[in-house]
Amino acid sequence: MPDNTTRARRDDRPEESRRVRLSRMFDEDAELYDRARPAYPPELYDDLAELAGARSGSRVLEVGCGTGQATVPLAGRGCRITAVEAGAQMAAVARRNLAGAAAAEVVTADFESWPLPGEPFDVVVSATAFHWIDPAVRTVKAADALRPGGALAVVRTQHVRGGTEEFFVEVQRCYERFDPDTPPGLRLSSAAGIDGSDHAGEVARSGRFGPTVFRRYEQDLTYATSDYLALLRTYSGHRALPEAAREGLLGCVAALIDGRYGGRVTRRHLIELAVSPRR
Repeated sequence: MPDNTTRARRDDRPEESRRVRLSRMFDEDAELYDRARPAYPPELYDDLAELAGARSGSRVLEVGCGTGQATVPLAGRGCRITAVEAGAQMAAVARRNLAGAAAAEVVTADFESWPLPGEPFDVVVSATAFHWIDPAVRTVKAADALRPGGALAVVRTQHVRGGTEEFFVEVQRCYERFDPDTPPGLRLSSAAGIDGSDHAGEVARSGRFGPTVFRRYEQDLTYATSDYLALLRTYSGHRALPEAAREGLLGCVAALIDGRYGGRVTRRHLIELAVSPRR
């Protein structure tokens, strides 16, 4: 379930080659990803059951399962899951995390080229991964994978204003120093300033789904310095930096947390669930 939340920076749509290259970086250290990435809130799974039908006995196709952050809770609720993950190391950790879940299968494949099985699914879920799939393929293929009346459920995560707010203002100087793509003075958006209209519009334009319903959740998570650096190391934008710049950036971040914030900072995450019924 790779990220669309890193630091506050320009949200330009990447070129195709860059999108693919960044999407593969999560596989470089799957164990770190598994340890550092936060879990989704329990109420998200309640809403997945209510709005999308992801409940005991339902057939669920998960697109981009990562190391199983959403897969494991869904399997624990009795869903029968086929999880497709492009990264071989990520898929291997997901299989380990799902050991004992007989109704969960992890397939190592690109969703774009993976042949859909003959039997359709009740739900297609993608947790913090849908944006890494080819835009020309993802929505149409998700519809093709669903039975009539099934649902596409997309989870997106963003870092928003809140938590230790002054730290996230000050830390922009580190990014401006070590990452040339960081616009000067950029600030995080508030949760209220973010909507899902881009995703809802994409789904509507496909002509394959009914209106999208949204649920939103906010999490304030507190990190010690080493844990926060571990989280940053899982983000593709950080991993893509040249090694010297990346290590300089992380050192600057660590010095700021330890020197001015007592070795701990709180980061606010906005998690958005979007459920679209197939026509």
